[in-house]
Amino acid sequence: MKQVYRTTIKRILDAFFGVLLLICLSPLMLVLAIWIKLDSKGPVLFKQERVGRNGKRFTIYKFRSMSDDAPHQMATSEFDTALSYITRSGRLMRKTSLDELPQLVNVVKGEMSFIGPRPLIPKEEKVLRLRHANGAESLAPGITGLAQVRGRDEVTDTQKADYDGEYASNVTLRGDFLILVETVLTVLARRGVHDGKVNNK
Repeated sequence: MKQVYRTTIKRILDAFFGVLLLICLSPLMLVLAIWIKLDSKGPVLFKQERVGRNGKRFTIYKFRSMSDDAPHQMATSEFDTALSYITRSGRLMRKTSLDELPQLVNVVKGEMSFIGPRPLIPKEEKVLRLRHANGAESLAPGITGLAQVRGRDEVTDTQKADYDGEYASNVTLRGDFLILVETVLTVLARRGVHDGKVNNK
């Protein structure tokens, strides 16, 4: 049953709830898009190449939360002065994770899942190698995942990969539901979130 959920049911649920949430949240997403456009120069959406299932590259979508002159091909955790790039609208979106809403499109397209290892940029080679070794690379990356509810920006790269591997070895409906609930609680409490460079090696 676990294998059926992992290979079939999980994807069906992702597609169904992805479309449903896009429809239900479209008014909110429209308001956010207008606010972003009025708040600062630049596009509404931030697009970046990420590494997906089995190393396949794809374009991730987010609401732009930083000024258009911010470095694009690096993780925010590597910025020395990330706060100086964050826009007014971006502060609220990052606190509430509303900037992640456009990733529902990635979920519907099958490039991402609601739950899974977070999609990495290609230069995050250390974690990518560790994921390849522990089997996490075989999963579609998620909007949230086990590492995000176990510390998010506060855990090391090795710990993140370990959590990803732990999740990959036991993908279940119950486990995904618990991660989803923990994610909501984590976002509300804003635990483990840091805007800027952290020592995560």
